[in-house]
Amino acid sequence: MPRIPLGDWVDSGVNWLVDHLSWLFDAVKAVMEGMYDGIDTVLAAPQPLLMAGILAVLAWWLRGLAAGVLAFAGFALVDSLALWDRAMSTLALVLVATVIALVISLPLGIWAARSRAVSAAVRPVLDLLQTMPSMVLLIPAMLFFGLGTAAGVVATLIFALAPGVRMTELGIRQVDADLVEAAEAFGTTPRDILWRVQLPLALPTIMAGVNQVIMLGLSMVVIAGMVGTGGLGGAVNEAIGQLDIGYGFEAGVGIVVLAIYLDRVTGALGTQLSPLGRRAAAKAPKRVWSYRPRPVIAVAGVVVLALVAGGLGVFGGSGTSGGASEASGTNVGKGKEIKIGYIPWDEGIASTFLWKEILEERGFEVSTAQYAAGPLYTGLATGQIDFETDSWLPTTHAEYWAKYGKQLDDLGKWYGPTSLELSVPSYVKGVNSLADLKAHASEFGGKIVGIEPSAGEMGLLKSKVLKAYGLDGTFEVVDGSTPAMLAELKRAYARKQPVVVTLWSPHWAYSTYDLRKLTDPKGAWGKGDGVHTLSRKGFAGDNPQVGRWLKDFSMTEKQLTGLEARIQQAGKGKEQDAVRAWLRKHPGLVDKWAPVGKDKAMSQAAG
Repeated sequence: MPRIPLGDWVDSGVNWLVDHLSWLFDAVKAVMEGMYDGIDTVLAAPQPLLMAGILAVLAWWLRGLAAGVLAFAGFALVDSLALWDRAMSTLALVLVATVIALVISLPLGIWAARSRAVSAAVRPVLDLLQTMPSMVLLIPAMLFFGLGTAAGVVATLIFALAPGVRMTELGIRQVDADLVEAAEAFGTTPRDILWRVQLPLALPTIMAGVNQVIMLGLSMVVIAGMVGTGGLGGAVNEAIGQLDIGYGFEAGVGIVVLAIYLDRVTGALGTQLSPLGRRAAAKAPKRVWSYRPRPVIAVAGVVVLALVAGGLGVFGGSGTSGGASEASGTNVGKGKEIKIGYIPWDEGIASTFLWKEILEERGFEVSTAQYAAGPLYTGLATGQIDFETDSWLPTTHAEYWAKYGKQLDDLGKWYGPTSLELSVPSYVKGVNSLADLKAHASEFGGKIVGIEPSAGEMGLLKSKVLKAYGLDGTFEVVDGSTPAMLAELKRAYARKQPVVVTLWSPHWAYSTYDLRKLTDPKGAWGKGDGVHTLSRKGFAGDNPQVGRWLKDFSMTEKQLTGLEARIQQAGKGKEQDAVRAWLRKHPGLVDKWAPVGKDKAMSQAAG
């Protein structure tokens, strides 16, 4: 049967939309980012514990004393984990996505409830949205709205849209038909029947749908973090990229706190808004822990508690995980903003935070964000990221360069050559080269543990290396991710089990584990890559001094591995502190890499 080029049709349609409706996408993006910025500013403006008190007030008023105390304790925990700003960013994103999703889903659900034709037309679309893998939604969102908040909001609201429509339709259809007929018999207009009979009685079901919209929105924050939305989703992605179990668990706890709070509050709100719910609550026995005060009293009490707790320093969070460095060099940047993106590879993390520190010492305002390779290159090509320092060319990232190279500037190689390789633990005997693998396939279960399928190394391994050594019918390359590969290596190494993994040099795994690089007598991997700095088109022209610094930048293997080791020792969230400590032990490097005025002459003399 001939292949249907469905993917090509979709690509053509998306390209047409991008080319002809970019003005519309820009307008929608501006609205969504404006909403997000407004809500995020409101949530982040008060001191963390004061805001925790305000949120606890809402829980106390809606659900009772116990709910208010637990809400305050939960948000205080988030603050003590130094995740407050990220949590408020996530809450703002979920609220924006929820509001937009409800604006679309509630009218659509009402329409579907009143028209069987609309219901029949909408149902397969909702089925598609609910069953489509959520990561797929990021691709068009990223192409239409670029990186950042807007793409995350769109992907989140699309994923969360379906239950709002379904539950609204279900709630209205479940209203007793006799009540509707009685209202019609008394001459009530269809509009009044909807607002005065159907919606009030359907409200518990509709609020259950609102609750599901919020929960599905929260379930998307981790995936949305892949396109630079930040927040707790970004923290989880950073932890995954660096195999940091502790940091990932802390960010996960933050998401759980938000999920429980929003679930309980929306559930209680549905009870308060529903006539039947209010009657049931009025008949319920009164308990101390379910006491619900008047709003004025609750606000006064909890705000005082929050201020006292914050003043006494009872909880340790400050809302941020570190302080900005002081500009110790000549103020060349004068506060100009520069955005750096990075892939969570060790040399990328090290070089990114090194340049963040250098540029901040020179007076620039620098922000960094972690991305997967695809979104990173897309962000550079669309001008949303200024530069990144971890492109492996000409081999590993050849696919991305072929697609985006005309929209990027190559500022040169700062490290190399690198190498790609398959590696085994040193306790594996008789396997020293790629040619030895075929005879030992059964020992490894016929599997090579790979990394991200989009990585250039994986494409080269599957298309060339396996064929060169006759392994394509003997070994299966297991697609996964860098953290998953490292986790499998760690597990197998601890049990002394044979394992073959995709690796590259430089990599910290070689200093952590005793590994053997398999030689490549046929040269299938090709020559080693250089690590390049790529920028958006015109960045060096807009920032000639920074462009010159980046073009002249280079590091030795000793310098790079030393900085990587320092960052590994410092732990998550302390990358820039580790860079500062490393630079203090290597005086003169900042002046050499970013010379200004007299420093330039001195660095040239030193060189």
